[in-house]
Amino acid sequence: MRWNGRTRCALVCVGFVALFSAFSFRLVYLQLIKHDEYAGLAAEKHVYKQPIYAGRGLIADATGEVLARNVPVETVVADTSHLNKERLAEAVALLSRELNLEADELAEKLGSDRRYVVLKRQVPQSAADALRAKLRRQNLRGIYFEHDSTRIYPNGSMLCHVIGFTDFDHKGIQGVEASMDEYLRGQDGYRYIEHNRAGQEIVLYRGQERAPRDGYQVHLTVDLNLQNIVENEIDAAVREFSPQKATVILMRPQTGEILAMANRPDFDLNQRNTARPEQMKNRAIIDMMEPGSTFKIVTAAAALNEKKVRPDTTIFCENGRWNFGGRPLHDHKAYGELSVQDILVKSSNIGAAKLALSVGDQKFYEYIRRFGFGERTGVELPGEISGIIRPPQSWSKISITRIPMGHEVGVTPLQMTVAMATIANGGKLITPRIVKSVTAADGKTIAEFTPQPVRQVISLQTAQQLSNALRGVVSDRGTAAAAAVAGFTIAGKTGTAQKVDPHGGYEHGKYVVSFTGFLPADHPEFVGLVVLDDAKTSKPEQNYGGLIAGPIFARIAEKAARYLDLEPHPELIKPTAAGRVASTLASRR
Repeated sequence: MRWNGRTRCALVCVGFVALFSAFSFRLVYLQLIKHDEYAGLAAEKHVYKQPIYAGRGLIADATGEVLARNVPVETVVADTSHLNKERLAEAVALLSRELNLEADELAEKLGSDRRYVVLKRQVPQSAADALRAKLRRQNLRGIYFEHDSTRIYPNGSMLCHVIGFTDFDHKGIQGVEASMDEYLRGQDGYRYIEHNRAGQEIVLYRGQERAPRDGYQVHLTVDLNLQNIVENEIDAAVREFSPQKATVILMRPQTGEILAMANRPDFDLNQRNTARPEQMKNRAIIDMMEPGSTFKIVTAAAALNEKKVRPDTTIFCENGRWNFGGRPLHDHKAYGELSVQDILVKSSNIGAAKLALSVGDQKFYEYIRRFGFGERTGVELPGEISGIIRPPQSWSKISITRIPMGHEVGVTPLQMTVAMATIANGGKLITPRIVKSVTAADGKTIAEFTPQPVRQVISLQTAQQLSNALRGVVSDRGTAAAAAVAGFTIAGKTGTAQKVDPHGGYEHGKYVVSFTGFLPADHPEFVGLVVLDDAKTSKPEQNYGGLIAGPIFARIAEKAARYLDLEPHPELIKPTAAGRVASTLASRR
C-alpha cells in the first residue's frame, strides 16, 4: 500500500499530537496528582523539622528557694545525607576526641542509612561551641547542634525522695517531678528549616514555626530551713544507731502542709545513675510497718469518743499478764489499776486491749478507717500505698486485743503522722499536702492547693482529752521523758514494735521504734514523726521508742521551734527530769 505525501504528513502530525498529549498528561499527573508526594520526598532531602524544646518549670520551696532548675546544654546530631563520605574518618576522629566517644561506635552511627542520628546529649555549651568552631575550620558538614537543657538539683540529696527527677526526654520519673509533670513540662515548639547542598540553613526559606511554652513553676509546702534541720538530725541518728531505714516527717496539722520529709537511705539527685533501688524509695509513703504503741491513740480515741470511758476511768491491767482467747498478752511492766490517761502514759497493752473490747470489733474498725488507715492519704506524691487494714470478719479471736497495740495492721509513716495531726487539729482530718501552688513565669497563679478537710473523726472534746493525756507521755512518769523540750509542752506517743518477718511471725531482737507528737500541746504549730527500723543499741533494754526516737524528736522540735520563733513558757524553761534523761543519753554518745 502506497501512502501519498498528504497521508504521511497527517500521520506524523497525529504522532506528534499523541506524543505531546502523553507528555502533557504526565506533566499534569506529576504537577497535580503526585505533587504532594514528590514535594514531600524533595522536602525530606532539604527540609528538617527542628524541635524547639520548652524549658521545664522550676521547683521551689515555700520560701522561694530553688530546688530544681535547668542548665542550657546542646545535643549533637548528624544528618548522614549531608556527610562527606570521603572525609568520614576525619569527622570520626574529631568527634571521638571532642565528645569523648568510642571511634568504632561513632563510625557505625555515621555510616548508617539513617538521616537523623543522635551522637551525644547534654553537651555543655562551652564544649559545643568549641566543637562547632573546629567543624567550621575543617569544613566538615552534616553535624548539627540542638539547643536543650539538663535538670540540676542545687541541694544534691536533700529532699531527693520528694523532688524526684527526670529522664532524657524531660519526663518526670519520681517525686513531684512525676506527679506535677503536666504543669512542669511545658509544650515544645518547632520550626521547619531548609538546608542547601552544603548543609547550611537557607534562612529565607525558613518555614512554619511554633514557639514553645515553658513549663510552670511548682512551689512546695516544704521549708528548706526545716528540712535542713531534719536532714542533719536523721544523719546523726543513722551514724549513732545504724538503722536499716529511717524516716522523719514534720507537718502543720491545721493545713496538712508537709514542712519536711526525709528518708534514709537516700541518694544524690545529680548522680542518680549510681543510686541503688533501695536508696530511691520514699519510705514515708511506700513502706508499710506495724506501728506498735503509737496506734494506741486510735484505740483511746474510739473509747473516749463513744463515751465508753472517761479519761479518769480506771481499768484493771491484770498485773502485767492477761490470757485472752487462749493466748497471753503481756505488759512491759506489771500494772494493776490504771486510768485511761495512764494507759497511754504507761503504754499498757492490756489496758488498750480492754478499751477496744469496750468499743467492739465493728465500731473499732470504723474508727481505724475514719483516721485514714487503709487508704491513701492523697498527698501529691506518686507511689503511695494504702496499707493493710483487715475487716472484722477476717480477724482471729485475739485480733481485738492485738490490733489496739498496733499489731496485725500495716500503715505508712505518713498515715501515722496524719492520725496524730488529726488529734492536734481538734479531731478534724486534713488531707496532707506537699505542693502549695503552681505559677507562671510572670507570677500568675495557675493552681493553688488549699487545705482539704476530709471529716471530723472525733469530737473536739475527745481530741482535747487525748491531748491532755498525751502530755503525760512526755513527762517524768511517761515513756517519752527524753522527748521533752525546755519551755514547751509536748503531747506525744512512743512506739516499739517487733519487726515483722516477711516469711511469717516476727524477727527476734529487731524492732521498729518511733515517736510521734506535736508542739506546743495547747496550740500545735507542727506534728512530727520519727521512725527507725532496726536501730542498733549497745544494750537491748535501750531499744525503745522513748529512748531512741524520743530524743531525736526533741532535738528537731527544739530547733524547729527556734526557727519558727515560737515563744517558750518561762515556767517550763527550768531543766526537767525529761531534760536530764536527754542529757544523760547524749552523754553516752
